[in-house]
Amino acid sequence: MPLPSDDRLIVALDVPNALAGLELARQLGDTVSFYKIGLGMLTGGGLALANELKQEHGKRIFLDMKFFDIGATVEAAVRGIAQYDLDFLTVHGDPHVVRAAREGARGSNLKILGVTVLTSLDRRDLDDGMILPGDIAQITLERAARALDAGADGVIASPQEAAAIRALNEAQGKLIVTPGVRPAGAALGDQKRVATPAQALAEGADHIVVGRPIWKAQDPAEAARAVLAEIASV
Repeated sequence: MPLPSDDRLIVALDVPNALAGLELARQLGDTVSFYKIGLGMLTGGGLALANELKQEHGKRIFLDMKFFDIGATVEAAVRGIAQYDLDFLTVHGDPHVVRAAREGARGSNLKILGVTVLTSLDRRDLDDGMILPGDIAQITLERAARALDAGADGVIASPQEAAAIRALNEAQGKLIVTPGVRPAGAALGDQKRVATPAQALAEGADHIVVGRPIWKAQDPAEAARAVLAEIASV
């Protein structure tokens, strides 16, 4: 008997355009109930795809825009997004950005998720960007605490920091969403701080984001079912 969909799995539609996204969603069918649409899809009809999957197919949608700008601009952008009745939206976890996003989402069910430190970055990358010296895990933890204190509904963090974030007082009742999740044996791609689906959930993640291991698979639905089987084992 096929496994039922489980919205702890969010499949990243990191494909070139909305038509490719719709085709992938068709292949996945009822196996997947939650999709992430990111910045790379924005100019390829991403917002239209998000609205169609939500309104016509009943899917949950995570819009991964990672907004960062002055407060008034972030507030206006989020207010525009909120009209689509989507589920999650990312902004950078800087407190002024989070506060503006919360204001823009006021009156809607849109959850604001603060980005801590991108899972494709390591300490060398932070040095290149002149980011505060120190352990990357500690910096991630502090950024998570500040984003949550500023009103974020949750945070984006690598699986390697999920347990420490879950232990924060500020994280009680909040969401932890982890990209950088790779089933055992899958290629890492451009991710540097990764874990398997079971590890990420066991460490305190509420949702895991899986992209290439599913959409690049010869049989995406079978790849998704394999991840769901691992999730069910946690």
